[in-house]
Amino acid sequence: MMETKSPFLDTLFLLRKNECITLFSAVKEISQTEESEAEHYFEAEFEKERLEFLSGQLSCNKQAAVWAGKVLYYSAQLYLIRENTAKDLKTLVSGFRGIRDVSSILSADLSLRFLPQIIMALNTVDPEDPLITHLEDILKTFHYSGIGYDLDLSHVNWEEELKNKTYRKLYLERVVEKRDYKLAEIPYINKLLNAEFGIHKDVFWRELNIITEENQ
Repeated sequence: MMETKSPFLDTLFLLRKNECITLFSAVKEISQTEESEAEHYFEAEFEKERLEFLSGQLSCNKQAAVWAGKVLYYSAQLYLIRENTAKDLKTLVSGFRGIRDVSSILSADLSLRFLPQIIMALNTVDPEDPLITHLEDILKTFHYSGIGYDLDLSHVNWEEELKNKTYRKLYLERVVEKRDYKLAEIPYINKLLNAEFGIHKDVFWRELNIITEENQ
C-alpha cells in the first residue's frame, strides 16, 4: 500500500510500516471510500501475519480490523486536537459492535497493538483524561493487544479465553515477548507457560516464578 492523501490511511500505513504517527490540524471524518480501501489493506496485512501462525481456519474480520483502525486513528488525533471534541469522544472512539472471537481479536490487533502507546502518551499530558479510561475499557475486551500494559483482567475466565489452540499459542508468545509478569503469574497462564518451557524455562524466562497452590 502506497501513501495516500487520506489522513486515515496514511496514519494506518505509517504506524504499521514505521511505527510513527502523523498528526493533522483537525480531526477529519473517514469516508466510505477510505473504509473500503482500509478493508483491503487490513486483509492483505492479516494474510501476511497469518503465515506466521499457520492457521488456515482463520480469516480477516474486516469489520473488526476497520473498527480498530478507526479507534487508533481517532485516538492518535485526539492526543493533540481536543477543541470541541469532549462531547464526541465515544462517538469517534466507539466500542466494537460485532462478535468477539479469535478472528476479530487478531484482526483488531493489527491496530490495537499500538493503543497502549497512545494511552501512555495521553497519560503524560493529562492523567485525568476521560479518553484514557475509554481506551482502557476497549483493551480490557481486546486484551491480547494490551499485553504488557497494566489492565484489570479479573473478569476473564482464562480457560474459556484461551481454549483456541492458535490464539493460546499467540497469547503466550506475546506474554513472554512483553515480559508481562502480571499475566504470566496468573496460575492458569503460569501453568501453560511452564508446560511450554519444560526443562528450558531458564533459557526462555529465568526470572519468572513458578506459581503453585502453596504460593498463590
